[in-house]
Amino acid sequence: MSPLAQVFAVTAALIHVLFFVLESILFSRPKVWRRFGLKSQADADVMKSMALNQGFYNLFLALGVLVGVVLVHTQAVVSGVAAVVFGCACMLLAAVVLVSNNRKFLRASLIQGVLPALALLLVVF
Repeated sequence: MSPLAQVFAVTAALIHVLFFVLESILFSRPKVWRRFGLKSQADADVMKSMALNQGFYNLFLALGVLVGVVLVHTQAVVSGVAAVVFGCACMLLAAVVLVSNNRKFLRASLIQGVLPALALLLVVF
């Protein structure tokens, strides 16, 4: 796995850790829930449980990619690459689902999906 692919994968993972923080820790703050397109505190209260769950999904994907990169640097290279590919593919597919559901999330989808896509391209080619 090329060093550049690893950089893209780790950066994508760190962005997903940030998503975890926003969705699972800071979601109750108006500045945060507004970023997710919510209009009121009442809407945020309704979505809080789902945001918490979604944040943990993002954290677990990030941890899978980070563990994969660590494994690439050990005797378990094949397992590491598999973990990175799986995690990055999930991140990319989630970005596709996000933008296909609502075009106003194009920017968020690009933030979520471009780096994992680049990592995947470098692994495959």
